[in-house]
Formats: sequence, C-alpha cells, structure tokens
Amino acid sequence: MRKFLTMAAVLFFALPGLALASYPEKPIKIIVPSKAGGSTDTSARLFIKAAKNYWKGASFVIKDVPGSGGQKGFEEIARAKPDGYTIGMVFTTQIVAHIVSKRARYTLDSFRVLGNVMADPLIIAVPKDSPIKDLQDFVKAAKAKSLTVAVNGIGSDDFVAAKKFENHTGVTFNLLPTKGSTEQKAHILGGHVDASFMNLTQMQAQHKAGTARIIAIMNPTRSDILPDVKTAKEQGIPVNMTATRGFVAPAKVKPEIGDKLAKLVQDVLNDPEFKANCKKDVMILQPMTGEEYHSYLVDLQAETQKFYDKTPW
Repeated sequence: MRKFLTMAAVLFFALPGLALASYPEKPIKIIVPSKAGGSTDTSARLFIKAAKNYWKGASFVIKDVPGSGGQKGFEEIARAKPDGYTIGMVFTTQIVAHIVSKRARYTLDSFRVLGNVMADPLIIAVPKDSPIKDLQDFVKAAKAKSLTVAVNGIGSDDFVAAKKFENHTGVTFNLLPTKGSTEQKAHILGGHVDASFMNLTQMQAQHKAGTARIIAIMNPTRSDILPDVKTAKEQGIPVNMTATRGFVAPAKVKPEIGDKLAKLVQDVLNDPEFKANCKKDVMILQPMTGEEYHSYLVDLQAETQKFYDKTPW
C-alpha cells in the first residue's frame, strides 16, 4: 500500500508536466468572430502561418463565427471547453461594448487574455463620386439631410466612433448596421450609402485605387499607409478611435497551457517573417502581453461604460 501511495503521488505531480509536454495532440481551433476574408480573419491566418514555425507539427483550424458585432464569436470562445484546443480572437471596442450594454453573456473574467497583435485606426469613407470631400462637407451634408452611414453592427468600434462624432458635431446619422467590413465595402463601392465608419486596413487599398475616398482618419496622427489623408483633429473634429485585435482562451484553461499559448503569441509577434507579411498585407502591429492587454481592456471597458451611460444604444 505504501508503494502504491508513493507511486500515485509521483504520478499526481508529474501529470501536469506530462500533459504540457504532449500538448497539443490535436488541431487547435481558432474562433474568428467575423466573416471569412475580413481583416480579423486575415490576421488569424497570418498568425497560424508563423505559429507553425514554433510549434512543429501543430495544426490549427479557423472557425468563422460572424454575427452581432462579434458577440456570437466572443460567447462561443467563453463557453468553449477550457482544454487549450479552442482559442479565439477578440477585437475592440466590441468585446467590451457588449458587456456595458448588458447584451453579452460573458465578462472579461470569462477569458484568459493571451495578448494583443494588431491595431487599426478608424476612418470615414465615402463613395468615389460623392460630393463630400472633407469633414466640413460631411457635417454640412449631415445637417442638411439625414445621411445613411454604414457601421459594423451595434456596439462596434465603427458604431461608437459614429456616435462620438454625432455627439461632438450635433449631427444625427441614419446608421446602417452591417454584418462586417465586406458588406460595408460593397455599400461604399456601389454607392448605396453616403458614408461608412470603418477601419483603415479595410479601405486603404480602395482609396489608393480611386474606387472609394477616405476623408478622415480618426487617429491623433496621420498614417504612414495613407499620409495624404488628414486626421479628424486636423479638420477641427478631435474624435479618435482605434481598434485592437488580440487572442484569448477560455478563462479556466490550465495555467501551464495558457502560459504556453501566451508565449506562442509573443513568439509570433517577434517573428521577422510574420512582421514582413503583416507589412505586406498592410496590417498594423501593436504588441501587448496578456497582462498588458487585459489591463487595456479593463480600462477600455470603464471608458466605454462612461460613454454608454451618456449615450446608451
């Protein structure tokens, strides 16, 4: 009996190490809370390509879960089995906006935050033939009639940016929630809406090609990607908004597996090929550790709560 108890104790303390050594034994699912082909989906695919350099033999599969401004995907990550075989991407401000509006069936405590990868400033785009050339034209037109403006769902970074713009200027838009940036692009390129609040990376190529026009970037400084585009502040409207995209796992994932996943995120962020591919695909890196990104999200939730209390949706 003494020998049995000794062996049991040895196995008990050895098992965590053994489990970590054998992890991952099967494909890891990455939930992307948006449609395939969008900027978040592209970020996940670039991540996978680099991750395989560090976890030899590991495989990853993407599951796109669009809907409700990311809410469906966030909730699926939160309720996933915490075994390290399901992780996901989150983006702001949606991840916290759904919490403050009491729509979410999750909280920030539902996740083990692994780290942030991307940043993506908001822009205001109009169809190529629009008479609106700058923010002065935009505000003037909005005061003359109700403009139809596309955003990526209620509570999205686009939506919050549009509401902040309304609050600052006194205009009121006819906001058109969409299912993602692909639909927003189609509305702008087809001239079906007057404007769209969206992310820089989602429309920069069309601006360069002349098939759409970006009239402002909602960032404190101009972007190296489109240095010709003035900031909103330069045009007299100091409204800023930047989206982030990072990785999380379900909160109850074993600490040693969560640590291994967090290290993988940092390894990928430091990978030269990953950096080069992001630059090629016009993805803007903003590295944060899991602790840094969690703190960022907590602060963002508090800021968004204050805005929601003044401007509920």
